Amino acid sequence: MKIESPVLGAVEVTEDKVIEFPAGLPGFEQLHRFVLLHEEGGGGKVYLLQSVDDANVTLSITGPEQLGITYEFPLSDAETASLLLSRPEDAVVAVVIRKDGEGPANAGLRANFLAPIVINIRQQRGLQKVIDKLDYDIVLRVRG
Repeated sequence: MKIESPVLGAVEVTEDKVIEFPAGLPGFEQLHRFVLLHEEGGGGKVYLLQSVDDANVTLSITGPEQLGITYEFPLSDAETASLLLSRPEDAVVAVVIRKDGEGPANAGLRANFLAPIVINIRQQRGLQKVIDKLDYDIVLRVRG
């Protein structure tokens, strides 16, 4: 199928690359099908979570490890069932990132750690977990 991404232009994707989000994403509950895309030469560090149902909806995501973060949180039984997750190693976690500020003095990225995206890569199922309590450990490491 062909998707007209506002970021990458016309992109051809196969049906087996579509990730189903049964509940949609917060703010986009009506959108259930997404694909992961990345720019050529991007090295796979930042991906675009592109809606198949609405080409205008694209989120930039990355793995927390790309930001030097070790990030763990529990999934409920309902979330595990929604993901069809039977093996923890099939789950990948990503955070939504966006540019923060205008101009060089304010340039930077902002990552949303309170609503990570979890994808079962074996079943192509995903969800966005909204964390409403801050009783989770986040470990920051400086890379040298």
